[in-house]
Amino acid sequence: MKANQATHSVEVMCRLLGVSRSGFYAWLKRPMCQRQRRDLELTGTICAIHRRSRETYGAPSIHAELADDHGIHIGRKRVARLMRQNGLRGATLRKYVVTTQSDPEAAKPIDLVERRFFADAPDQLWVADMTYVPTWSGWLYLAMVLDVYSRKVVGWAMDTNMRTELILDALQMAVTQRQPSGVIHHSDRGSQYTSYAFGKRCREAGIMPSMGSVGDAYDNAMAESFFATLEREVLNRRRFKSQAEARMAIFEWIEGWYNPHRRHSGLGYRSPVNYERAHHQARVRMAELPPPAAAEPTSGKIPEAA
Repeated sequence: MKANQATHSVEVMCRLLGVSRSGFYAWLKRPMCQRQRRDLELTGTICAIHRRSRETYGAPSIHAELADDHGIHIGRKRVARLMRQNGLRGATLRKYVVTTQSDPEAAKPIDLVERRFFADAPDQLWVADMTYVPTWSGWLYLAMVLDVYSRKVVGWAMDTNMRTELILDALQMAVTQRQPSGVIHHSDRGSQYTSYAFGKRCREAGIMPSMGSVGDAYDNAMAESFFATLEREVLNRRRFKSQAEARMAIFEWIEGWYNPHRRHSGLGYRSPVNYERAHHQARVRMAELPPPAAAEPTSGKIPEAA
């Protein structure tokens, strides 16, 4: 009624809704209760978090951010209600698109992962893939290498073609940054990943290549999940006029948002950088613990009876 006072008389609205005029005016003068005031404060914080996430966070991620960064512990349903009342929503997925082009004559490396995308430490298992980025001036292609343990992008590269050099550049960034030892590199069976140059670089770096089947999103599910996130948070929300504009947007999203700040439900709503930092801190604490005391040797004699 308050929102429609400019177009309808209070008397008519009260009669249609079956309320008294005195009750309506008493409601207008009544101060907000404590919960309503608290909801207004929370709404402001929720809106700020939603803007900072590039309007991509849903209620679960905002709920985690409120607790971790703001010390605000409220129910997730309350967060969802306040978001709904203010027209806030997270980004949504789009349909999976197959981009792999296999080489039927290439050697067939075995699948060392078999859909078990799990690692208990960094640099044990990497997944890799490529995707395309549409721009007004033509296609731009992105190759990336992702650490399964932390979901961190450890290597990436962009170019205007899908030649093997693209994935080699992404792999080289990962090797330079992480210096792995015996890591498994899992990808699909695209012709770039089955090429001689890629296999040679893996042997030189001590990397074990692993490949799933062609066109099956589940055989490289974590890589596909990353690209789905990129698409709903960046590619579906913008139209790039040039390839340079797309390069800058993707660089800023990966290095300025995804790795250091974006929360993942699979990581307990922590970012990849924070998740790896917690792992490192736990290892340091374990190393600082004193070694267990050795048990005192016994003489082997049976004590005499009293």
